[in-house]
Amino acid sequence: MARVSVERQPGGPSTLRDVAAVAGVHPATASRALNPETRALVNQDTADRVLAAARQLGYRPNPIARGLKTNRSYTIGVVVPDLRNPIFPPMARGIEDRLEPAGYTSLLANTDNDPEREQLSFDALRARQVDGFITATARRDHPLLHELGAQGVPLVLMNRTTDAGELPSVLPDDRGGVRAAVEHLARLGHRHIAHFAVRSISTGEHRFEGFSEGMAEQGLPVEPELIVEGAMYSEAEGAGCARRLVATGNPFTAVVAANDLMALGCIDALREAGIECPRDVSVVGFNDMHWSDRFVPPLTTVRLPHYKLGFEAAGMLLERLAAPDEPPREIVLPTELVVRGSTAPPVAAGAAALDRS
Repeated sequence: MARVSVERQPGGPSTLRDVAAVAGVHPATASRALNPETRALVNQDTADRVLAAARQLGYRPNPIARGLKTNRSYTIGVVVPDLRNPIFPPMARGIEDRLEPAGYTSLLANTDNDPEREQLSFDALRARQVDGFITATARRDHPLLHELGAQGVPLVLMNRTTDAGELPSVLPDDRGGVRAAVEHLARLGHRHIAHFAVRSISTGEHRFEGFSEGMAEQGLPVEPELIVEGAMYSEAEGAGCARRLVATGNPFTAVVAANDLMALGCIDALREAGIECPRDVSVVGFNDMHWSDRFVPPLTTVRLPHYKLGFEAAGMLLERLAAPDEPPREIVLPTELVVRGSTAPPVAAGAAALDRS
């Protein structure tokens, strides 16, 4: 097709009409081709021609004008509890990779696990008229999220959920992952297995439930004195749990920590007490953070599909924006046990020191 010459003011931005003229289509057709949500309505060859014309002219759609026509901002608020936690950047990348082809961008807010800051973040993002939210901040009882859901705000929970379960969510199989960890330890010969839990949030509660289920499946009792509860996922909390456990004098030869940060703190605190991992105590984490294989020893842990959690959460939110009256649903993604150097059979000498039963 012959190229169409387009006249416009020197230095002026290209317009939709310019793109349509170069592509040889009606402006309405060009608009549909340039919008990821409506591109499928246009013949593929025509869409390719329009996109090529847009690249040739350096055309950039005006999101404000688009929003005025559709009553949308084409932005999504993403609220996370702690950006220092290495699991969240790959989730954010998954969100971006799913939203971008649909013509949306994300605005990220970090709450530092502070409910007041979380409220301010949601208020600020709503003031910017985001079209919906993806949040990883859910606590088991979370009035703010219940309120947003009741108001009809498009919202998807990522990596966490509430006890009420009335909000759409994308979660890892926390229970199954911990069951696999317990089975691994039991097959190595461990019988007195401790668990560091964070039961104030759904992931911690589900992992505790998976621990209890796994112990029952292996014919092992859950020993209440070997359950140590922490307040958050952090190295300091894991170290504190380990110190409290050692101080009780109760025998144990393995620990399943609720996440990798707690496992790292646990290993450090055990070493301070002269207890080596895995010679004396095996330790399993949860998350498979990108540096877990660089621990000393490399950490046996449960791998989460971090990127896919974000990608699927974004996809679910786009579904809700397109069909807001559909009932909420839950997606549970599989986890995988990754065996490394922090777990081993209980050695007689080490076991004798910690398992006197």
